Amino acid sequence: MHIRKYDFNYGRRELMKKIAVGAGAGVLMPLHEVIAAGKDISKAYPDELMSIEAITKGKVKTGDYITAANVEHVKDLLDPIVYGQIKDMGRKIKIKATERTPTNLFPGQFYEAMQRNNASGTTAKFNADGNVVTHDNKPWVGGLPFPDPKNGLELQANMAMSWGRGDYNQYAIKETDINPDGNVAYNYDLVWAELQTQARMDGKIFRDMKDLLRFQTVYFTSTADVAGSSFLSTWYYDQRKFPELYGYLPQFKRVRQFPTNQRFEPLIPGVTWFLTDPWAAGDPMLTWGEYKIIERKPMLGAYNTTWSGDRPNWEKPVHGGPKGITFYDTEYELAPEVAILESKPVGYPRAPVGRRLAYVDVRNSLYSGNIRFDRQDKPWVSFETGFGQYVNGSKKVVGADGTTPAYSWIYVMSYDCQNKRMSRAAHAEQCFGGYKSIFNGDHEQMYNKFFTQQALQRLGQV
Repeated sequence: MHIRKYDFNYGRRELMKKIAVGAGAGVLMPLHEVIAAGKDISKAYPDELMSIEAITKGKVKTGDYITAANVEHVKDLLDPIVYGQIKDMGRKIKIKATERTPTNLFPGQFYEAMQRNNASGTTAKFNADGNVVTHDNKPWVGGLPFPDPKNGLELQANMAMSWGRGDYNQYAIKETDINPDGNVAYNYDLVWAELQTQARMDGKIFRDMKDLLRFQTVYFTSTADVAGSSFLSTWYYDQRKFPELYGYLPQFKRVRQFPTNQRFEPLIPGVTWFLTDPWAAGDPMLTWGEYKIIERKPMLGAYNTTWSGDRPNWEKPVHGGPKGITFYDTEYELAPEVAILESKPVGYPRAPVGRRLAYVDVRNSLYSGNIRFDRQDKPWVSFETGFGQYVNGSKKVVGADGTTPAYSWIYVMSYDCQNKRMSRAAHAEQCFGGYKSIFNGDHEQMYNKFFTQQALQRLGQV
């Protein structure tokens, strides 16, 4: 007779207990210890939380597609908007095996920063103002500040301090906005660039800008009606302060400052996403509040999805919706422990947003699902993001360390479920204007190119 050490629901029961006691991640042993040691993540979880076959009792297996015909078997493992897309809109999702190797879930430099912190005993805390500092009250030095997040604020800090988890990231993006009837409304090409001034992998403070955390610029290169439009956000290290937002609009031929609440409006016609949405941390951490982990459970998501590097310009195939073009082909995996993080925009009294739910994989503190609710608490927009390593067969893009594969976002599908409109954005090799995706660069050169008001003016006149 085979005696099971753990019954089928043991893992789920243990995850539920964590909410009450404020425990960290992991069931069989602390997850942060497994990751620090570079061990197989299954050391922290029983089989039922690591295998889609086990958790569905064989009804769904690795390699299967989730469609309307079988989605009920995994309904509890999906966020509600994804479930509705599969059930009612023709979306299908392929299931891949759960990633077990910690180094495959982080950019190489970022993981090394975590290892350095662990070896040196460098830990993070919140100071009297609520900002993240080291245990000796210095600015954070890079890597996850809270490798074992026990509450919602620690989990949010892990996402907020370094979006792209590198000192410089430049993303070439191809965006398509789709109407409710399934027809294309707009196509845009844009560049999204991020430069960390602190919490950097190199341990330095860029240009001695001690009061800042990062610069971020979005620059549209196509179509003709928006080409040259750009927006620069300057982020303070103090997460109580609103970013300064400047924009250049070619029709006015000047740079002007935008109000703070512009973060809750579309930057250009047709898009469903706002500046508040990306990274599930699009606003300073302390301008939101009431952070609360409301559930911990296994979930399916694009936490380590497949990069389309074997296709021209990294283009992802599409399917579903009224005209067969609404959704990217995607692969989900079973994340053994996902923290459902609720937060509210407490610093924005006129924000049209009531709250946000982020579905965060505690293996690396990255979300996949990110749902925005309106003031009536009705689901409004799902900002789904697929992350993964930039490896596909013989194709590979290396990260900032020049050796290990890049790990970054691969696609975004921002779906307005109230108006039935989709904005899907692909992280491309390059976009119109010859701008390429890069995970490193000359930081001084990039600062002068993208992150000053003069740079916005120059970009708009190209």
